[in-house]
Amino acid sequence: MRGKTTTTPAAPPGGVTPISRRVMNLAHLVTQNGRRHGDRIGFIWGERSWTWREIDRLVSALAAALAARGIVKGDRILVHSKNCDEMFWSMFAAFRLGAVWVPTNFRLMPDEVAYLGTASGAKAFLCHGDFPDHAAAVQASSPALAFTWRIGEGAFGETSVSDAIAAHAGAAIGEAGVDYDDPCWFFFTSGTTGRSKAAVLTHGQMAFVITNHLADLMPGTTENDASLVVAPLSHGAGVHQLVQTARGVPTILLSTERFDIDEAFRLIERHRVSNIFTVPTILKMMVEHPAVDRYDHSSLRYIIYAGAPMYREDQMAALNKLGKVLVQYFGLGEVTGNITVLPPDLHDPEDGPHARIGTCGFARTGMQVAIQDDDGSELKPFETGEICVIGPAVFAGYYDNPEANAKAFRNGWFRTGDLGHMDEEDFVYITGRASDMYISGGSNIYPREVEEKILTHPAIGEVAVLGVPDPFWGEVGIAVCVAREGASAVTEADMAAFLAPKVPRYKMPKRFFFWEALPKSGYGKIPKRLVRDELEARGLLDVVAKEKS
Repeated sequence: MRGKTTTTPAAPPGGVTPISRRVMNLAHLVTQNGRRHGDRIGFIWGERSWTWREIDRLVSALAAALAARGIVKGDRILVHSKNCDEMFWSMFAAFRLGAVWVPTNFRLMPDEVAYLGTASGAKAFLCHGDFPDHAAAVQASSPALAFTWRIGEGAFGETSVSDAIAAHAGAAIGEAGVDYDDPCWFFFTSGTTGRSKAAVLTHGQMAFVITNHLADLMPGTTENDASLVVAPLSHGAGVHQLVQTARGVPTILLSTERFDIDEAFRLIERHRVSNIFTVPTILKMMVEHPAVDRYDHSSLRYIIYAGAPMYREDQMAALNKLGKVLVQYFGLGEVTGNITVLPPDLHDPEDGPHARIGTCGFARTGMQVAIQDDDGSELKPFETGEICVIGPAVFAGYYDNPEANAKAFRNGWFRTGDLGHMDEEDFVYITGRASDMYISGGSNIYPREVEEKILTHPAIGEVAVLGVPDPFWGEVGIAVCVAREGASAVTEADMAAFLAPKVPRYKMPKRFFFWEALPKSGYGKIPKRLVRDELEARGLLDVVAKEKS
């Protein structure tokens, strides 16, 4: 009788049977601070302050309130809010439940936030009281939405966040068990099509990001430091403040949404602020403001800037005014900023043979950067290609978007869409972008979004929007429009007034030009390079560059 054939199971990688990769729930950072630094101030807003013990209790109460309303692990909580205390609590309350925090840029229009609610499958919506139209738009279009709560004063929502917290004061709720790949944050970013995509950030990934930021961007940070917030907590500033929480550092908010430079310097002096996360445009404004000479800012150790290149002239001015405290990093939301770093000692205040001019730094600790060609092969030093990256800071992928994931990754490498090269010491230099996206004041602008809005004007038949250099904002948008046949004449003022209620102010083109036709390729397409060439030929790029922003 023929014997039975058996197959020996293959040995697991490394000889270890895979098990659950349980990690710390990020909300435990607040729990730790409540125990270790309970009486120390953890959050300051205007004349109000909260200790870490109070913050821990408020987060617990909000988590309990959300749980009582049916929020469980994996549910998405959409948050549309200006910077405030309750927005900050909501991050950790979501984490504590194992739910997913889904913050938005508060400057977005109602229809844009409604799309984010639908795309994320949000079950709960926490909306600032200043945005009733946004609340209505999300409620009307999000099939999974179970309830809306209001942040602050207003007349909409099932209840207010403050009332929900008060109703569950003293409630103790344990941190949900989470694995490395369990999502904690949907970081909305846009692709070349302009459609927002939810980059999935996980508990394990963000634990690495926190450690990396502390090692590379602000080494030596302790509970004796202080951090001023000058950007929306929904994106990079939120990541920065999460890092501060890991060290028990107090977070300090400006009293209003308007960026008041005098108040910023007053807070720096009053609270001995040691670190700030910002963008080049804001840093330039601070350096050129008279307040920089009126207040003591000697406590500053790290001014971390990202989001756009910084003009060398502005960089030198900041170094000469503030000292060698600048830290630059390059990164995207999908990699939570963790691609390169240029630390303070490599920021030279004067040009010279050893100055690292034009570089965004070297690869972050634990991350690997490569310049690749279209086939994914690594290029030699000084050869231009796409900047690609691998490492623990890379996101888990886009939520419910396999097509975008397929385009974003190649052989395991995340493709940034940015073009550049590395020198022989692996310093990275960004030379362009593979997409038409441009960066204005630290914000990514995707032309198609704006073009689609412009084309809703009945008199406009064709349009091309592109970014051009600007000494203040880094880049600004300009729109070249072609009128529909037979349509009445339209002016720049007409277009600006038409677009004002349709796009956030930072997406508004600086100039509108009207041509009889746009340059086209042999296939009938409108390549942006041809439009740019024509703008240059007409002398219009020089006109825009010379205009005061």
